[in-house]
Amino acid sequence: MNRFIFISFLLLNSFAATAYVKDSLSVIVENENVVRKQFSEGLSEKYSGRDFDYDKIEGEAENYLGRAINWFFKTLGEIFGFELSPEMFELIKNFIYGLLIFFAIYIIVKLLVGNNASSLFSREKEVIAPLNIKEQHIENVDLDSYIKSALQEENYRLAIRYMYLKSLKLLSQNNFIDWHYEKTNSDYYREIENQNLKEDFKKASYLYDNIWYGEFALNKTGFLSAQRDFERLNQNLNNAR
Repeated sequence: MNRFIFISFLLLNSFAATAYVKDSLSVIVENENVVRKQFSEGLSEKYSGRDFDYDKIEGEAENYLGRAINWFFKTLGEIFGFELSPEMFELIKNFIYGLLIFFAIYIIVKLLVGNNASSLFSREKEVIAPLNIKEQHIENVDLDSYIKSALQEENYRLAIRYMYLKSLKLLSQNNFIDWHYEKTNSDYYREIENQNLKEDFKKASYLYDNIWYGEFALNKTGFLSAQRDFERLNQNLNNAR
């Protein structure tokens, strides 16, 4: 046993000596002059295109839409001989993303609220036509011309508004009501004494409130149906004089 330990000790010393010799090898240092290398001129311009912009995410790491946009403008550049800067490309890409998000929101709202979706994205003018009944007396306004203009533009909601004002004008001229722009439909309803005329006015007022103030999307068929009620009111008004 002691002999085995002695032999192991000799082997360890032998390995240690070999390692010491290897670690003590000297490094030869050449004293020749170092030649300084120079980069070629225009190197930065040569490697400044989008192909060398490594901050940009592309390939499998970028979404399909981003890769499609990149391919589209790259193809256009190759065809027409131009190249977008990384900043300009990023701006255009974000603009396209914004448009797509806007249209996606619009479609979702359109599906949820129907034809009135456009009113959520645009503020309708309070004075939708040049007629301002607060400044003009209704009896001095040629409402037939306003109705005609609205129908030519296929603005059926506006035509219903003018037809209702025309009925108020006729009621006022024939002394069934005392017209004033601050009065409500209920005020006029209470002023009308003729019972048949009262009921016709009530129905016309209901249609007007729902179509105009309710922003009901009125088509031509719906307008023709409402028009008959207003014509019935005006006809009964003439008969009641």
